[in-house]
Amino acid sequence: MNRYQKLFSRAESKGEGVFIPFVVLGDPDPATSFKIIEGLVENGADALELGFPFSDPIADGPVIQRAGQRALAAGVRQEDCFRIIKKIRKKFAGIPIGLLVYANLVLARGMAVFFRSAKKAGADSVLIADVPLLESAPFRRAAEQAGIDLVLVLPLHAGRETVIKVAGKSRGYLYLLSRKGVTGVDQEAGLPSRDLMQDLKNLNAAPPVLGFGVSTPEQVCAALEAGCRGVISGSAVVQRVEDYVTGKAPLEDLFSFIRKMKDAAR
Repeated sequence: MNRYQKLFSRAESKGEGVFIPFVVLGDPDPATSFKIIEGLVENGADALELGFPFSDPIADGPVIQRAGQRALAAGVRQEDCFRIIKKIRKKFAGIPIGLLVYANLVLARGMAVFFRSAKKAGADSVLIADVPLLESAPFRRAAEQAGIDLVLVLPLHAGRETVIKVAGKSRGYLYLLSRKGVTGVDQEAGLPSRDLMQDLKNLNAAPPVLGFGVSTPEQVCAALEAGCRGVISGSAVVQRVEDYVTGKAPLEDLFSFIRKMKDAAR
C-alpha cells in the first residue's frame, strides 16, 4: 500500500477521520515555512497539502493569495519548494504529502519533469487547481508515469456522468469541493448528500475528503458524519500563519488550532 492507502486504512481501523492542513510552501521564507510545517505534523496533521506560491492563484481567496505573495517576495521558487518537501520527507517518512499547484507551474517546468521532481522530493500526490476533468488526461498520464497520484476535484452537485468519471480517475484521495467560489472562511462549507457518498462508495472511488471553507471543529464533525473520510482546512490555517508572521499571535495559536481540528476528527 502507498502512504495514502496506509493512512486511510489506519484511520478506518481506529474509527476516525483524517485531518489535512494546507499551507503555502516558503511562507514567509523557507526556514520559517519548514518550522511551521514541522509543527503541523507534530501537533496532529495526518497528511499535508502544500501549495506552491503562484502569481495568479485564481482559485484562492485573499488569505492564501497573501501567503503566496509573501513567499514570492522572499524569492521562493520551485526549487526552494522541492527542497522544503525533501526536508519534510526526510524527517517524516510516513506522512502523505500532497501538492496543490496551478497548470502554468507544471508546464513551465515541463510536465514530465515536474512530476518526476515531485516524486524525487518525496511528494505523494498533486492537485492542479485550474485543470478541469476534460483536460486532465495528459497530466494524469505524466503523473502515473512518475508514480504520483493525481487528485481530481468533484463539486458536491456534479452530475452523474461527472461523478462516475472523477470517481474512476482520481487517485490518492478525491477532493470534494464544498461550495463554489474561491478559498476562504467567509462562506461555510457545504456537506455532501448521503446519495453522493453512497454513489462514491459503490464506484470504489478514492477516499472522499471535503475542502473549501472547513474552519471549525464542528465542521469537521459534520463532514465525517456525512460520510467524508477526512477534511482539508486551508484558509483558517493560513490565516493563523499570517497572524504569527505579522506578530498578531504566537505560533502556539496555530498549533492549538491543529490539535483541536484533529481531536474533532477522532
